[in-house]
Amino acid sequence: PALGLFLFTIARDPLRIIILIAGAFFWLVSLLLSSLIWFIAVKASDPKDEPLQKGLLIFGVMFSVLLQEAFRFLYYKLLRKAIEGLVALSEDGCSPISIQQMAYVAGVGFGLMSGAFSMINLLADALGPGTVGIHGDSQLYFLTSAFMTMVLIFLHTFWGILFFHGCEHRRWWEITAVVVMHLAVSGSTFCNPLYVGSLVPSYLLMAAAAAWAYLLSGGSAQNLRRFLLCKS
Repeated sequence: PALGLFLFTIARDPLRIIILIAGAFFWLVSLLLSSLIWFIAVKASDPKDEPLQKGLLIFGVMFSVLLQEAFRFLYYKLLRKAIEGLVALSEDGCSPISIQQMAYVAGVGFGLMSGAFSMINLLADALGPGTVGIHGDSQLYFLTSAFMTMVLIFLHTFWGILFFHGCEHRRWWEITAVVVMHLAVSGSTFCNPLYVGSLVPSYLLMAAAAAWAYLLSGGSAQNLRRFLLCKS
């Protein structure tokens, strides 16, 4: 599904591809910084203290979420400046891409890079040693991880729309809602290997975020019905 979003809505437009790649780069930088801070914290602590190491892992995840949202805000400010430049260069005084379209493409960029790293980590685990479920744990690790990766890609897309809308209209509660949802989804992964505890809440939040983003983008129940019935 994520590949379909890219092929049908982004791949044909060079400007959208540039925005997507830049968004992926911003997410990558946020991951690099959060990983560096977590690595230093782990090296400076006692590796035999399991409660401390678990606490550091939770801290690393929460800090990474906050850093990702901070870089999302920085990317919004950069794109806002880019729109002003595009308007100044255009002959008709209009930007070739709206801030809503930028929000969508930037969200897809964040999501695709997040999904790519999740996939790489899974492939690294698949190389071994060991076999999934050999100690009686669930054998659905790779399948559930694939579903979790997909939901995160879509959530980043919807969060991008909500976050940019909040910044554009100074609705700080929308930005706060995005941060809270991101923290909730990331925190739910600590329920694993009880995968129901992470997948079900994540997909429910995805449905809520999708409906919210759809309405903020100008969607309506009538438009949705026309789409489903293939009517113009």
